[in-house]
Amino acid sequence: MIFAPPLEAGVFLRRYRRFFADVRCTDGSELTLHCANTGSMLNCGVPGSRCWFSRSHDPRRKLPGTLEIVTTGDGRRAGVNTGRANALVAEALGHDRIGALVGYPELRREVRYGSENSRIDFLLGGSGSPCYLEVKSVTLSLGDGVAAFPDAVTQRGMKHLRELEAVSAQGARAVLLFCVQLNDVHTLVPADHLDPAYGEALRRARGQGVEVLAWACAVSAAEIRLDREIAVELGS
Repeated sequence: MIFAPPLEAGVFLRRYRRFFADVRCTDGSELTLHCANTGSMLNCGVPGSRCWFSRSHDPRRKLPGTLEIVTTGDGRRAGVNTGRANALVAEALGHDRIGALVGYPELRREVRYGSENSRIDFLLGGSGSPCYLEVKSVTLSLGDGVAAFPDAVTQRGMKHLRELEAVSAQGARAVLLFCVQLNDVHTLVPADHLDPAYGEALRRARGQGVEVLAWACAVSAAEIRLDREIAVELGS
């Protein structure tokens, strides 16, 4: 995903009321931007650190742009616009970049499924049994190249694990893909210290046949892209 024009740099000041972020531009002016992230953004957006944002010229928008990238507490770039995660995965699928998910000529998005009124991010098909693919955006860095999910207690994430387990039990392929929007990471772990119930549910789901993948992104002001598969260590 190439940013055209490239993102503008600034200094992160604060995030508040969940969807608002204040930044200082290079000319010293301050902007209030849309923060498209429903999570806690734990360890993201350190006041006084570098950030990058996109501008919008849509007259219908109340805010002039969107916060896209921040600097974590351990100095990594984090793509905090969680709305981009599915687009990054779709781009990678379209270029057959994700080896484990090659061979599905049909792709549908936001398809209703399951017993809990869910929508699957991607339903892949056209080659035998369908593949139900759920995507989670990851921004929490624990340091030393380790990323974690979730960054807060997630009931929605638990619901999706239950739905994927049910799909797997019915004989279809169920895949959970963590889109890690952090540069320079090599491992994904469950954040048991923040949501132990999710960690247990994730381990159980994998034991019941749900495939768990993690891909790290290359993150810069010019581009974010799914870059490489990284290790998933769920513990016991």
